[in-house]
Amino acid sequence: MIKNATNQSQGMLLFQLTARQSFAIGTLKVKEIVPYTTLTAIPHSHPTVLGAANLRGDTLPIIDMAKAVGYPSLTNDELSTCYIIITDCQRMLVGFLVRGINKITACNWHDIEAPPSTLGNNVFVTGVTMVDDKLIQLLDVELLLSKVFPEPPSSLHPVLTDMQREKLRPLKIILIDDSSVARRQLSQALDSISVPYFVATSGLQALDMLKHAAAGGSPFDIVVSDIEMPGLDGYELAFEIQNTPSLNSAYIILHTSLSSEISVSQAHQVGAHEALTKFEANELVHAMLRGAERKQTALTLTA
Repeated sequence: MIKNATNQSQGMLLFQLTARQSFAIGTLKVKEIVPYTTLTAIPHSHPTVLGAANLRGDTLPIIDMAKAVGYPSLTNDELSTCYIIITDCQRMLVGFLVRGINKITACNWHDIEAPPSTLGNNVFVTGVTMVDDKLIQLLDVELLLSKVFPEPPSSLHPVLTDMQREKLRPLKIILIDDSSVARRQLSQALDSISVPYFVATSGLQALDMLKHAAAGGSPFDIVVSDIEMPGLDGYELAFEIQNTPSLNSAYIILHTSLSSEISVSQAHQVGAHEALTKFEANELVHAMLRGAERKQTALTLTA
């Protein structure tokens, strides 16, 4: 029951960046939608940042989302009819200015498919689905934010002692995320400390890899998974792992770009050992170390 409820709790917000194409983001990322308001300039900001808005006592940057993903910029004449989508994502409040809001619709996240090759190199799209016989592109908000607000190097590279590193190196680790930027961040964090790992781009692919490894007598020790993923999300993946005897020795770390205590609570309900708001390399790696210590304790008790 828990795993199904998590998928049903999130719909999609449909909006326009161009006159012809609709886009979407998950509603759990959306804090509020407001009409365009006067902005204050932010010196030396990214070219896609139009300025700052003061909304409900919070001052937040406003991004021209169309320009950020490669479409024509909003013109001054268009601003009065535009809307700001306020998101709570990656530990920051950000507003995205869009040409128009369509609607919020229910979504079966299992029906979202990988982007077709005809979309070319539009890396900001993580999936596509059909709504009212129209193609909807699901935007990779994490990737967009990483381009506008690059993470400082200190947050991407963990600091470990030699002893801590050697605790992680023998473990079989899998990293799972549908966002290319998140996979790159996770990979860079472990590459920087010379810890090996496997990568999956979806929950379904990860579950297949987990089952194959367990059947071969070499199960995964640590599972690091995004929560929001089409097909099989992180909650469902954790639930499947915990309810499959050959897999449930794995230490499960779920991470999310949503700054929400609800997400963390649900993660624990489905059997995850830890839940983190991404991305901070030291937090992630120290969660892995706790997984290593748990495994060592289990081995000691069975010895």
